[in-house]
Amino acid sequence: MLRIETILCRAGIMDNYAYLLIDEKSGIAAVLDPSEVAPIVKRCQELEVKPEYILNTHHHYDHTDGNQALKQMFGAKIVAHARDAHRIEGIDIAVNDGDVFMLGESAAKIMAVDGHTLGHILWYFTEDKALFTGDMLFNLCVGGLFEGTPAQMWESILKIKALPDDVMFYPGHEYTLHGAREALYFSKDKSAAEAYLRRAQDRLQKGMPVAPVSLAEEKKCNPYLSAENEAEFERRLGY
Repeated sequence: MLRIETILCRAGIMDNYAYLLIDEKSGIAAVLDPSEVAPIVKRCQELEVKPEYILNTHHHYDHTDGNQALKQMFGAKIVAHARDAHRIEGIDIAVNDGDVFMLGESAAKIMAVDGHTLGHILWYFTEDKALFTGDMLFNLCVGGLFEGTPAQMWESILKIKALPDDVMFYPGHEYTLHGAREALYFSKDKSAAEAYLRRAQDRLQKGMPVAPVSLAEEKKCNPYLSAENEAEFERRLGY
């Protein structure tokens, strides 16, 4: 069983989400995408947790800035895609598409999803039905194409669309309201999109993250996941 703690970083600036993951059976913990050191250390101290691993989804600085400080502080090992070996400093464990990484007794499948970057990966904890999407997938939107092509992004979208509907996903930023206009415009079920946004706004007003959301709901309301083919997806991206 995986315990998931959501930690807001760069609040009001980039609104990153880092995640403290604790395998409850073994007590072994990891930090995923440590954007900012202070709030992560604070939560670790509150829970008396010492992370043994740092898991990265991709190389962008706002997902890796805390790597070195946390590695030095906790002696944690950095785990990232082998293709990012020249871009993420001090990788201790390189993973590839299809690998399974064990966090204690919690198994994470590595899924390569080129598009936002080349070498971006998802961390999919299959038994816990938890998917960590970094900058590939956000609530109601997707990450921008910094390195990949629309075709590569579409292939990555198909991988997510193929996952079970009851998987809960955890994005790398709080960008829900950024995707609101497109979600309403392209939605084939306006009532579902409106309900999603009402719930999102209520949670944000209470200082809570919108995520996690089930893939079933996201497939219905996210205009990029609901695209039925590559051409439609690319039009929605603006290509």
